[in-house]
Amino acid sequence: MTVPRRILLVNGPNLNLLGTREPGIYGSATLADVERITSDAASAHGLEVRAVQSNHEGVLIDAIHAAREDCAGIVINPGGLTHTSVVLRDALSGVSLPVAEVHISNVYEREEFRHHSYVHDVAVVHVIGEGVDGYAKAVRLLIPVITGAADG
Repeated sequence: MTVPRRILLVNGPNLNLLGTREPGIYGSATLADVERITSDAASAHGLEVRAVQSNHEGVLIDAIHAAREDCAGIVINPGGLTHTSVVLRDALSGVSLPVAEVHISNVYEREEFRHHSYVHDVAVVHVIGEGVDGYAKAVRLLIPVITGAADG
């Protein structure tokens, strides 16, 4: 069986407001910029990206479940669900795909409640506090996991 040539990009609640929401924390890049950055990084490795953003947890879970059929991995910024959602964590764990967790801001330098991630233990890649460029880094770090290539 061949590995699918697609990555699922998941952005959680409020990330549709990128570019206007707290630019001092999240910068001026938009969700469209994030999707382009991620797609460009993936296409450099022969992969395409299917992007989903929703403010509704069930929509994200359905997209994660569907990824079992045609994706090789998942890049996810769960937004605030990072700190609250056991069911999102269970969905990621349940599909048995490699996961890269991304956060635009450094959540460990913010409010105490942001320091815990339910996604952390199911993700094999963590990119925290590197702005929207962190999405490209997450793709680059996920590629060897997807392809089985040795780190190097």
